[in-house]
Amino acid sequence: MGLRESKKLETRQLISDCATRLFIEQGFEQTTIAEIAASARVAKKTVTNYFPRKEDLALDHHEAFTQGLARTVAERGPDEEPLTALGRTFRTALLEHSPVVGFTGPAFARMVADSPTLTARLRELHDQREDALAAALTTAADAAPAPAPAPAPAPAIAPRATAALIAAADRLLFRRIQELTLAGRTDDQIEATLIPEADHLRALLAAALSNHPTTAAW
Repeated sequence: MGLRESKKLETRQLISDCATRLFIEQGFEQTTIAEIAASARVAKKTVTNYFPRKEDLALDHHEAFTQGLARTVAERGPDEEPLTALGRTFRTALLEHSPVVGFTGPAFARMVADSPTLTARLRELHDQREDALAAALTTAADAAPAPAPAPAPAPAIAPRATAALIAAADRLLFRRIQELTLAGRTDDQIEATLIPEADHLRALLAAALSNHPTTAAW
C-alpha cells in the first residue's frame, strides 16, 4: 500500500472513530456532520466524501457485512457444501468476537437500539446480505455438476428460498448477540451461550435443506 492510500485509510478511520464517539455520547440523531468534521479536524465535504450516508459512519463494516455470507459460499473449498462453509465461518467469527456478527459492546449496541434510523438501516443491510447470498447460491448451483440420476429441476425461486432460510437464522443469531450484550453479558459469556444455539440452528437448517433440489448438487 502506498503512502497516499495509507493516509486515506487513516483519515477514514479517524472520521469513523470521532463519529462513533459522538454518536455514543450524544445519540445518532442528535449528532451532526459538522460536529463530526470539527472533532476530526476535517472539512464537512471530506466526511461526506468518505461516508456519503450518515448511517455508514456508524455502521462502517457494512460492505463486509452485506457480502460476508456470499463471499463464504463463493470462496469455499471445492468439496465443501455451502451450509458447512457458512457454519464454519460463523463459528470463527463467534470465537473472534467479530463486530460483523454482532459483537459491538454495550454502548454501541444501545446507541443502535435507541436510533430508529440505524435500526432501519440495519434491517436494510440484512436484506442486502440475504440478496447477495441468494445470488451466490444461484451461481453455485449453476456451476455444480448434475448428479446421476439428475433430480427434477428446481424452481427458479429455490436459491432465494434457501437464502431466506439461512438469512433468517443469521439474523436471529445477530439479534441474539445484541440482546445478550444489552443484558450485560460479557463477550465470553455470549460466546458460550451462542455456540450451542448456533449448532441447534445449523442442525435445523441441515434437516430442512438435506433433500432440497437446490442443494442436491452441492
